[in-house]
Amino acid sequence: MTDRLSRRGARSVLRDFLDAEATGGLVLVAASVLALLVANGVWGEAYRHLLHVEIGPMNVHRWINDGLMALFFLLVGLEIKREFVAGQLATARARRLPLIAAAAGMAVPALIYLAMTGAPPGLARGWAIPAATDIAFALAVLALLGPRVPTSLKLLLTTIAIADDLGAVAIIALAYTDRLDLWALVAVAALLAIMSAMGRSGVARLWPYLLAAALLWYFVLLSGVHATIAGVLAAAFMPMKLVDRLEHRLTPWVAFLIVPLFGFANAGVSLAGVDPAALLAPLPLGIAAGLFLGKQIGIFGAVRLAVRFGLAPPPQSATWLQIYGMAMLCGIGFTMSLFIGALAFPAHPALVEQAKIGTLIGSFASALAGYALLRLAPPPGGREGPGASD
Repeated sequence: MTDRLSRRGARSVLRDFLDAEATGGLVLVAASVLALLVANGVWGEAYRHLLHVEIGPMNVHRWINDGLMALFFLLVGLEIKREFVAGQLATARARRLPLIAAAAGMAVPALIYLAMTGAPPGLARGWAIPAATDIAFALAVLALLGPRVPTSLKLLLTTIAIADDLGAVAIIALAYTDRLDLWALVAVAALLAIMSAMGRSGVARLWPYLLAAALLWYFVLLSGVHATIAGVLAAAFMPMKLVDRLEHRLTPWVAFLIVPLFGFANAGVSLAGVDPAALLAPLPLGIAAGLFLGKQIGIFGAVRLAVRFGLAPPPQSATWLQIYGMAMLCGIGFTMSLFIGALAFPAHPALVEQAKIGTLIGSFASALAGYALLRLAPPPGGREGPGASD
């Protein structure tokens, strides 16, 4: 009885999360379009000046990217924990297809990027930019399609994106950390041990964990590891009985304020002087191709092969054409791709701007193509479904 209630609660949280993410994705798109308009209009200089206003030890842009986005990563960590403990990824069989698809969906875009940017020196650091999937943006597109998209595909896209987030977090921690402060890392370990001890001793109040998470963010910032990793670490040591409660509280703030604010602060690319030749430069072209081509090839190919060789069952009530459309939507990198782009080239603002252009082109192309394909795809019937031919 308790297990059934737990699963029902997990499904309820997942439903709330999907609804909030889909609506929040539309807000994210609006905020990003507004940023482009402001950055290229009469308010362009004021926009750029505002982002560089110093507040304490960091400027506004860094407070958004390193501070507020830690709450985004905390929510990501909570989603990952819930799905692995009591959700769609709770069993080895359920994990198999999204993990295989996510792994291929990160590897193929990275390989395409490296193949297209191999000649210019220094661009290899951006290999992870097209490896990410923006769950909010992708779910917003699915929300526009309504019942045309079967629930099984929405859940598959969500679990792929969550597994993708886990990979992106690992990449940020391992690939984009240049220096380490040993004593700060000792403090991080001590705080995690304290959180673990609180959980084992049955501490059920939320505030002690949030206080520990705030201190954790500070010491991770000092350690040299990107500060947002603190959010995922805090989520990993949060007792499961608090996960749903905190996720309910965080989701609207992250979906409707933090992620749109991040989009507004990071999508404002100045298009002055940008011509077709600039769009075909190796960096933006490699990112756009990685997102648009790499994601659909990697994810659809992995799902097709996994089903063909009996490694995992196909999504129910979905045709291969619909699965291909879902794979296209996974090419919407946006939030995480913009985030990694800023980490990849911290000393080269011009390259960061090029990375933003490539991310925007690849993400919007994936969104439009995926939407069109799913809008026109016929519903399952006859021999069109994945199970029919395999």
